[in-house]
Amino acid sequence: MGDRSTLLETGRFLRSHTEEGTVANESAPAADTDTALTDAAFADVLAEAHAASEAELEARHRVAADKGDPGAMSVLGALLLRRGDLAGAEPYLRGATAAGDRAAANNLGVLLHQRGCPEEAAGWWRVAAVAGSAPAAHALGRHYRERGDEPAAEYWLRQAAESGHALGAYGLADLLERRGDKGAERWLRAAAEQGHREAAYRLARILRRRDPAEAEQWYRQAAARGHRRAALHLGAMLEARGELKEAERWYLTAAKQGEARAACALGFLLRDAGDEDSAAAWWHRAAQDGDGNAANALGALHASRGETQTAERWYRAAMDAGDQNGAYNLALLCASQDRTAQAEQWYRRAAYAGHREAANALAILLLQGGDAAGAEPWFSKAAEAGSVDAAFNLGILFASRDEDEMALRWYERAAAAGHTDAALQVGIALVRDGNERAAEKHLRCAAGGGSAEAAFRLAALLESLAPPPEAPALGEPVAGPRSESEEWYERAAELGHRRAQVRVGMLAAGRGDLAVAARWYREAAEAGSRNGAFNLGLLLAREGSEPEAALWWTRAAVAGHGRAALRLGLLAARHGDLAEGQKWCARAMELGPSEVAERASRLREALAAEQSA
Repeated sequence: MGDRSTLLETGRFLRSHTEEGTVANESAPAADTDTALTDAAFADVLAEAHAASEAELEARHRVAADKGDPGAMSVLGALLLRRGDLAGAEPYLRGATAAGDRAAANNLGVLLHQRGCPEEAAGWWRVAAVAGSAPAAHALGRHYRERGDEPAAEYWLRQAAESGHALGAYGLADLLERRGDKGAERWLRAAAEQGHREAAYRLARILRRRDPAEAEQWYRQAAARGHRRAALHLGAMLEARGELKEAERWYLTAAKQGEARAACALGFLLRDAGDEDSAAAWWHRAAQDGDGNAANALGALHASRGETQTAERWYRAAMDAGDQNGAYNLALLCASQDRTAQAEQWYRRAAYAGHREAANALAILLLQGGDAAGAEPWFSKAAEAGSVDAAFNLGILFASRDEDEMALRWYERAAAAGHTDAALQVGIALVRDGNERAAEKHLRCAAGGGSAEAAFRLAALLESLAPPPEAPALGEPVAGPRSESEEWYERAAELGHRRAQVRVGMLAAGRGDLAVAARWYREAAEAGSRNGAFNLGLLLAREGSEPEAALWWTRAAVAGHGRAALRLGLLAARHGDLAEGQKWCARAMELGPSEVAERASRLREALAAEQSA
């Protein structure tokens, strides 16, 4: 509930603060000692309150009250009401009220409200409010709001608010905010400026997107006054800014006050700082208070340590707390242990509860089991819920059925959300359709996201779109600056793309840099590229290393490279090994392409004729 004053609201006694909440749950309105005393007399009462004990103050006012002094009866009644002596307070408050004391009328309303007589209480609050008592107007406004009479509630709360009453301003703001009235912010600000911590918190919530700096100031004010949710949100703002030490301090403040989410957030900060034991202690505390996120964090911590039974227990605790991440994480745990049936069970539970990644994982599981029809609706559900991976997987599913239009639609959706592989697929489709410029945009996105295939295809596209190079003028060096396409080829090559490695080797060889060319050819060949093996063989043969060249050509020919087989046939023929030459010529004729097959056929006939001569 919001901040509230104790009895004697004029300041003769100290205020106290309770835990934050809603206006509807506030306790009964505070008693008021806004009496008809003159300023001088009021100063005397303040001096008495500081100089004497409450018992002495009560005794002094009792003498005057018993003699019929209305001001003394009002103060004495308020003192007794504050102490809980309703029977003793009532006659004094009624006496002062009869004499026209508005504070006594307000406090009589409080007394009657506590006795369970709300209508009679409202009657006396009305008397006091009409006489100008802001606390009574606030109490009357709350009375009408609890009965569903919002127009009357707004009228009296506004009276209190416009009189400068913090609780009245907060109550009015709450009423206006709940019905979507923009005027709520003004009254929240008015209450917050008077030190109302719940108003400060709610004002910060309104401002957090529009003016984060001002929102932070109000969070700070509310947190400094003991508002634990304000401390939590302040910690989150500071953490997002990278001010981790101060964030930790506010999380700790809120966690010690019982805010489970703060304890959970504190645990993550401590874990990231390398203090897993302290993190686990705070997660444990938060999980015991019902925080599912903390229970999941504990599950993940124990799973990483190989303590799967303990991990499973915490994942189940997260589910019991209503956090379906627990079911999803439990499914992942079961899947890692090849407990497929149980994994499917938990994926289904989380998916039915709306967990989009669980729906995607369930679909993958069904697809792996051969149930494509069962997988599709789960992919769709996950994708419609915002799962980028599910949208990409739908694209793959439709592409496997040759439904290219539907596949492209889902690829585009995933690509728009930043999915690298989806952007690659969109780029490939657009190149296929002849839309190179649009394809370039998607290939750049995918290549920038680290896709080696996208980098290679982008390089090939840029190379095809570039105008043919001009012949160098006489005396100019043949090699010029590297083109953008060559830079992308190199990036793809560095990421392990074998075709890109071969292309970079060819470009280097064209510049006469045979050492660089050999390095890239060898890297591609060792990764299984038959073109890399063939080209490496050519370089080695040119350098006089025919035996090593033959080894790479053999590897390429066995992998299906026709030209490598022809080279081996020529090499065997030159060495006089006619049978070996015929064997490789037959392999070259089988592999092609046509011009290689034709040359291999002529060579094979010549070798056969020579062998039979």
